[in-house]
Amino acid sequence: MRRYLYFTVFISGMTTLAAELAASRLIGNVFGTSNLVWASIIGLILIYLTLGYFLGGRWADRWPDAAAMYRVLAWGAFTLGVVPYIANPVLRFAASSFEGLDVAVLLGSFAAVLILFSAPVTLLGTISPFAIRLSVDDPKRAGVTSGTIYAVSTLGSFIGTFIPVLITIPTIGTRNTFLVFSLLLLFVALAGLGKYGSRKLMLQHLWMPIMLAVLAFISAGQSLKNNKGQIYETESAYNYIQVQQVNGFTMLRLNDGEGIHSIYHPDTLNYGGPWQEFLVGPYFYANTDPSQVKRIAIVGLAAGTTARQATAVYGPIPIDGYELDPKIIEVGKKYFDENLPNLNIHIGDGRWNLEQSQFKYDIIAVDAYRPPYIPPHMTTQEFYQICNDHLTDNGVLTINVGSVPGDRRLINGLATTMATIFPSIHVMDIPGTLNTMIFATKQPTAPENFAVNLTLFSRRADIHPLLLTAMQTTFANMKPGYETTQVFTDDRAPIEWIVNDMVIRFALSGGLDKLQP
Repeated sequence: MRRYLYFTVFISGMTTLAAELAASRLIGNVFGTSNLVWASIIGLILIYLTLGYFLGGRWADRWPDAAAMYRVLAWGAFTLGVVPYIANPVLRFAASSFEGLDVAVLLGSFAAVLILFSAPVTLLGTISPFAIRLSVDDPKRAGVTSGTIYAVSTLGSFIGTFIPVLITIPTIGTRNTFLVFSLLLLFVALAGLGKYGSRKLMLQHLWMPIMLAVLAFISAGQSLKNNKGQIYETESAYNYIQVQQVNGFTMLRLNDGEGIHSIYHPDTLNYGGPWQEFLVGPYFYANTDPSQVKRIAIVGLAAGTTARQATAVYGPIPIDGYELDPKIIEVGKKYFDENLPNLNIHIGDGRWNLEQSQFKYDIIAVDAYRPPYIPPHMTTQEFYQICNDHLTDNGVLTINVGSVPGDRRLINGLATTMATIFPSIHVMDIPGTLNTMIFATKQPTAPENFAVNLTLFSRRADIHPLLLTAMQTTFANMKPGYETTQVFTDDRAPIEWIVNDMVIRFALSGGLDKLQP
């Protein structure tokens, strides 16, 4: 009996962690992946487990019977498998509400989805204390027995941490990840009922996997979101990926869908937004000509909007694009014509890959932020020093950052940090968006240089119209400066405090306008 109990505890621990990670994806597809969302998920999961440990101990003392434990396990497995199918209509409703930023419905849906996990996780939490009670046959070995069970459960949790992220979610999706782990645990429970209860008791619970199979069949092929113009959706190890077509424009949206990460139209390159503004940085230097731009790096390549624009403006110069998510590249090639022969795609973390690069760049474009969520390691002195080291003598670093109306703390903090590495910082707000471009030049520069270059370019027939338009937008929306605030470092970059406050203010204000990354 003890060996099967250990196996049960192992599978239960694995399923619990797999459920937590799958829950983060299920909820993150609509509500994003900020640390607020993660804190809510982890905090509530721990509360549910705490309740389960308490109830499991009491139930085990009252019914010290293996069949009782496996009945509880069966219900835990079944309710876990049902969660994504119950949550699906709630998530669809929340997704529609998020498009209109109906905050009351949004927060209510978020709470409802989290509540759905209370039953299965609490029931799974009862298994370890139940197993300890059933395994202790000698009080003198109670410590060894309980330690072994918790060790086996934790080992299962370790395995359950990696399987959803690396295998099941990217290959079969979030709903089927719940289904696979639920059915696995359910069959363990049914086998336990047959082994330690009776064949009749096992047969009485066979309706559970049948019901899950029916739910899976009914929901097969259903999309999570059905927003206007949606033509494709998928999940990767990193993102929920959605492609929409509206009025001839193809748009890439990630996770919560609040923002357009790439855009494509076969007949135009002028999309407004931040993409083309990355191209104007060199013209803060005096007497700069487009022919002097020889190589560009894009950290956060996505589906290649900036790369296509840069190729049109500067010709087929080498462009090194750094993208963490290989699935986004697949989508880019299929739907966004991300097939430029001069584009060298590097899969992996942008900071790490840029640091390993053997090249120096005239433009480094950082578009890896997912407003308002920011990878902290790309906001620090150390990261900006890496960028500086990989710029040519007259190179420029440009980052795209989101904010909320009336709150420029994030912009000020990033500009302050960049100014400790770069001698000149220039800031412009993109009209009609909540996005700001920050330009950092390796040598001292001035807005006056930009004005002179713009005047000269406007008289030249060989200047690409997209570059001229982007320069006009930049010059018309330049800010006089920024407020000097805290410097972010790898050791201390408390941007989460800033971002969390931004998110809360943004939600309480009703959302105002949408962020466009």
